[in-house]
Amino acid sequence: MLLSRVRLDMNQLDRDTLLRVLVGDAYAAHQLLWKLFSDDDQRRFLFRQEIESEQSPSAVPKGLPLFYVLSDREPAQSFDWLEVESKRFDPQLRSGDRLGFKLRANPTVARPAGAGKRSQRSDVMMHAKFGFPQADRNSPECQAAMEAAAIRWLARQGDKAGFALRAETAVETYRQHELSKRNGGNRTVQFSSVDYSGLLEVTDADRFIEAMARGFGRAKAFGCGLMLIRRVD
Repeated sequence: MLLSRVRLDMNQLDRDTLLRVLVGDAYAAHQLLWKLFSDDDQRRFLFRQEIESEQSPSAVPKGLPLFYVLSDREPAQSFDWLEVESKRFDPQLRSGDRLGFKLRANPTVARPAGAGKRSQRSDVMMHAKFGFPQADRNSPECQAAMEAAAIRWLARQGDKAGFALRAETAVETYRQHELSKRNGGNRTVQFSSVDYSGLLEVTDADRFIEAMARGFGRAKAFGCGLMLIRRVD
């Protein structure tokens, strides 16, 4: 696998695309990044959008988008409006290793739809919220229940993917997105994302590395699923 850091030259982008990327339109970002793998008709990469000044305090100018891209092959380098830096991503991990992590994910839960019907997917945090009476949905108790539901979802991912959460996992940001897929008849796509950070312990190194390559949860085409890891003492 390869982990790439991608910057955009804003002077080379058309105004409409520039504005969409700057406001965090994940579909616009996905379409741009797919050009790095334009000879492939299937999306086989994960990405995460950050803000340049937050990742690199010395960066000038401030506030520009920065992307991390995980792929199974090297991205193209032939675009004037993309600056790509890639390195091999081959973590040497063992059971018991502890890692700091960051993850932006779309956590969902299956909701029964009745006899003979397929179950529907629901946002886990909204699912928890609607378990409270209307008058209590802005209460601290409701907020705590929503965050606990999101963390339980991630713990279940770990059960399948060879890791266990350690210490306290933070739910840093929760967002609801509504995107327009312009080449799809102006179809609207709605999804939510949760930014997690915390500490995990590897319980099965092979399964964990395979899971990182696949990504976690849904909405991977919209910037979810890529877990960033670092070693901790």
